[in-house]
Amino acid sequence: MPKMKTNRGAAKRFKTTGSGKIKRSKAFKSHILTKKSTKRKRNLRNPGLVAECDTKSIKRMLPYL
Repeated sequence: MPKMKTNRGAAKRFKTTGSGKIKRSKAFKSHILTKKSTKRKRNLRNPGLVAECDTKSIKRMLPYL
């Protein structure tokens, strides 16, 4: 059986934690930042976790992660 291919777009966006959960970066941080508060921008810096209902499809895209 041939090797499975990793979805390269997903590989750039997601990492796994030590416990096996999937870490993601938050959206809305690229532009139009003047109207967003400092607190909101600071919270966007921290990584978020992928919801449990989406982890199965992401793990399918990343077979070797």
